[in-house]
Order: sequence, then structure tokens, then C-alpha cells
Amino acid sequence: MPHLYADFHLLDRQILDADARLVGKVDDVEFGRDADGVPYVAALLSGRAALGHRIGGLVGRLILIGRPAPPIRIPYALVADTDTAVTLTVTRGQLPEPRSETWLREHLIGRIPGAGDAAG
Repeated sequence: MPHLYADFHLLDRQILDADARLVGKVDDVEFGRDADGVPYVAALLSGRAALGHRIGGLVGRLILIGRPAPPIRIPYALVADTDTAVTLTVTRGQLPEPRSETWLREHLIGRIPGAGDAAG
């Protein structure tokens, strides 16, 4: 298996789903360790919170103003290819929904009269 350099092959690349639709951008990478202690890429993180923590310093703190939603965590096992973009093996609908969208649906959209009729 060829070497993968997170800063070159992953960070700041667009993430495309299996239908080539934009999912987001790789803002950070989560690492794990196998039983032998060898590091591996566990997940891709996308969202303002991931970017702010990655950048750090004053700029990172500015990005984090307003307590952004937790990042979207995409298990690396769902990555099909890393080229000019990171392509996934699944569609957007099969990924975990961002907490911000869940909150909006439950607390705002779901309270609009007739909003339930639009689903499905």
C-alpha cells in the first residue's frame, strides 16, 4: 500500500459521495492506533469546529466563535479513493446527519405548520 500523507493527500480536499455530490471538505483527520501501536487514519472530520481546532491560535479561536456544531465524522473505511478529491463509497444520505441539521429540524422546521407534510 502506498504511503498516505494526511497533509498532502487529505487535508483541505473536497469530499465527494458515491454519486460525486459534494459532502464537505476535509478540515481535520482523526488518528487511531492498532494493537501494535501503529497509527492509522480512523476518520475524516469536516466542519468549522474541526478547522478551528486544527488551525489553533487567534485565527482558530475566531473560527470557533459562536460554538459551532461538532464536526461531521466520516470513518476512513468509507473512503473509496484519494485523488484531487476524497471520494466515498456511500451517498450523502448514508452519512451521519450533522447535529446542527437535526437541531434545526426538531426545533425550527418541525414547528412550522405543515412541515411534516413535506417529508417523504
